[in-house]
This record gives sequence, C-alpha cells and structure tokens, in this order.
Amino acid sequence: MKTIKPKTEEEVKIMEEGGALLGEIRKKLAQAVAHGVSAWEIELLARDLIKKTGGVPSFQMVPGYSWALCVNVNDGVVHGIPHKETVFKSGDVVSIDVGLYYKGLHTDTAETVYLGSDPQIKRFLDTGRAAVNAAIMAAVAGNKVRDIARAYEVELKKGGCNPIWNLTGHGVGKKLHESPYIPCFVSGSADESITLEAGNTLALEVMYTLGSGETRIDSDGWTMRTKDAKLAALFEHSVVVREGEAAILTP
Repeated sequence: MKTIKPKTEEEVKIMEEGGALLGEIRKKLAQAVAHGVSAWEIELLARDLIKKTGGVPSFQMVPGYSWALCVNVNDGVVHGIPHKETVFKSGDVVSIDVGLYYKGLHTDTAETVYLGSDPQIKRFLDTGRAAVNAAIMAAVAGNKVRDIARAYEVELKKGGCNPIWNLTGHGVGKKLHESPYIPCFVSGSADESITLEAGNTLALEVMYTLGSGETRIDSDGWTMRTKDAKLAALFEHSVVVREGEAAILTP
C-alpha cells in the first residue's frame, strides 16, 4: 500500500497556528478586493499582514517569483502576477492565492471574489466551493487520493464546469509543494493510488472553468489563463487528514 509520511503532532500544531493566521489574512485580502482597487494594492496589504505574523510569504520562496500573492482575474487561472496595471472593475471575478511560511512550515489557501450580481456567475462560484468542500470530506484516513479527485469531479460536473486539466493540488508542509499531487478529476495518475494516513497535510485546491479546461501562459512567463478565454476560479484550503474528518488548517 503506497502512503506518504505523516507530519508529527508538533508539526501539525505549528501548521494549525500558521494556518489560522493565513486564514485571517485571506479573509482580509478578499474583503479588500473592490472596484477601483489594484492587484498591487492587495499585494502590499498581503506583505504587511504576513510580516506582522513573523512569517515569510511562501510564494517569494519559489525560484524566480518575487510576489507574496498570485492574483487572477476572469480568465486567469493561477500564478497571476499582481501588476499595478491590474485594476479591478465591477463584474470582475478575482482570485487571491496566498501562502505563509511560518516556523519552518508552509500553509496555502485561496479564494475567489465576484464584484457583481449575475446569478449564473454566483452559481459558478458556488460550484467551486461545493467541490473543495467535497474534497475536504473525502480527505480522511484510509481513503485514497483518487477519492478526493473523484469528489472534485462529481461536483464540477454537477455544476456544468470542467477542471483545469494540467494543474493539481498538492501536499504541503516543509515544502510548499509536496507529494501527493491531487488532480481535480480522476486521471489515473500514480499518486491517485496513495492511501491517506492521519497526519498527512494537503493543500486541497480546485481550479476550474466554464470552458474547455485547456490553458495558455502570458508573455510574463507566469500568468496562466484559459485558452478559450472562459471564466475560471480557484478555491483552496490546507487541511490535515484525521481518522474521522479532515481538519481545515486555514479556516
């Protein structure tokens, strides 16, 4: 039976502490997204809030990436650079992705905000929330990574959405990206056969779209968009696997 090494109770305690701080940061960043605000202003707020925790922005530890956040708008999927020129306007769908390196361990979380009132777009975002919640429910000791992937897939299909085919969630802890890699659909990957154990820590991340699920990269070399320019969104929580029910580290 293929497994991954669980975190120690001490490591989990640190991730609980760091994750609680990061969850509050995510909420404050999401609340600051508004018409006329720039991605750069949200970036500066993130840097200030992270500095106050005594931690370090996880994403600035990624080689070649200089920002605390990834900010994506409308057809943006992941890795969007928070440019000064990116100014939010009414009707935008904005995702904020942020990580915190705290006392030697990473946590990772994301939320998508809609600056509008279209009920179809609200349903689209509700689909993502339902998918990540279903994934969290599936992340219990004894289940396989495949069970999480299937949980995402069922909810996305229910909402008439497609996963982003070439992206996955991941383990998290000493490194920002650890094994296992968790797709938002049943792909048949080797990691899907991994059996979860209590103490495994995962960044459960649903990346999805109203379009085909294929992507392209902007000229900045980072920002990933949907190839067909269809709307995309992102929701993510770091969790710790338990015997009964996973605990959310980034509430």
